[in-house]
Amino acid sequence: MSSEATPGPYTDPLRFGQRVQILRERRGMTQSQLGGLIGLSEHTVRKIENGQQKTPGLDTVLRIAEALRVADLAELTGRSDTHVDLFIGPGHPRLAAVKAAVDSFPLSTGVEPPPVAHLEARLHAAWKARHASKNHREAIGKLLPDLIRDAQALVRHADSAADRRAAQAQLAQTYSLSQFFIAYQPDSSLLWRVAERCMIAAQESEDPHAIGVASWLLAQAHRDSGPRHYDTADAVNTEAVRFLEPLLPDASDDVLAIAGALEFELGYTAARRHETGTAWRHWDKANDMAARLPADYYHPVTSFSQAVMGAHAVTVAVELHQGGESVRQAARADQTTIQSRPRRARHRIEEARGYHLDNQPDVAVASLEKAYEAAPETIRYNGYARAILLEQVESTQAPRRRRASELAVKVGLLAA
Repeated sequence: MSSEATPGPYTDPLRFGQRVQILRERRGMTQSQLGGLIGLSEHTVRKIENGQQKTPGLDTVLRIAEALRVADLAELTGRSDTHVDLFIGPGHPRLAAVKAAVDSFPLSTGVEPPPVAHLEARLHAAWKARHASKNHREAIGKLLPDLIRDAQALVRHADSAADRRAAQAQLAQTYSLSQFFIAYQPDSSLLWRVAERCMIAAQESEDPHAIGVASWLLAQAHRDSGPRHYDTADAVNTEAVRFLEPLLPDASDDVLAIAGALEFELGYTAARRHETGTAWRHWDKANDMAARLPADYYHPVTSFSQAVMGAHAVTVAVELHQGGESVRQAARADQTTIQSRPRRARHRIEEARGYHLDNQPDVAVASLEKAYEAAPETIRYNGYARAILLEQVESTQAPRRRRASELAVKVGLLAA
């Protein structure tokens, strides 16, 4: 290794402040930007990093971890023997049943596979239930075990190459639905198994739309694993965009939409790297693709549509830590209605992050209340929402503290 290479956060004998500096620089943040995110001055951040100020309390450490997107608290503490996963919510009651279905591979079974059209209809209904339900994990969690079993049986019993490709497309879609349930659950290895199986099934299906969806989800899994995986996320996204590009002049709305969703994901990752021009350039390309879709079109998996582009703009601004811009984009996004309840709740959480960045905590809490109203399960399992609420339940402003506490009780962060 070059003597000029940046050490890893576990390298001894690094102090806490040195780890903060390394992780901050890897995120492309200035001391001022980090301080703004965690409520400290640039001067205080500098003192923490150079060791002039002792390690802060747990609340501040957690805020630093949230701002730096640290997946494991050990990356900050240096205690590699004590791992604490962050940004992962409590397990859903149906997680065990879904996991058992994913992990089951019976070699001989009496399960009679349903007709492809029957499974297609059930999956269509399941996606509709996910978008329409306030508690979407509960809605799809009770359907997934049977869907996974029947989709696997359909592949095993396929009689011809064409039948097998059609069955693999349905299995890929079933695994795609599963990932929306498993995301932010306390079983990261399960998410990776499903994401990889989804990609394999999609490739076996030779269906462009299935391949696009599987790529979109796999890229997200890499990106959300942290900065070290951003390049892999981009590679998956870029390869999928190139694969779909020749098809776009005559593509169906679904194929055009998944291509647009993949294009935006490239912008999302660029925003996390703080590459402002690249992030907005990909957003512009995605927006052009959305404009080619019917005004009332809504992609059944990704929610990509004309209506969601405003929400995507808020996400880009938030990831770039542009508080004022995220607030301006949030005002524009409110002019359109996002049909999907969980996607609407996710947008409200991103909106709350923007207001939090812009030092408008009361509006941030109000946005989280809207997120809870749209889809309680979305906010319950979202690390950003939980971090904002935990900060505001300690606010010195009594009305804000009361509102945040009431919502924290509903979300399950505080006891009633």
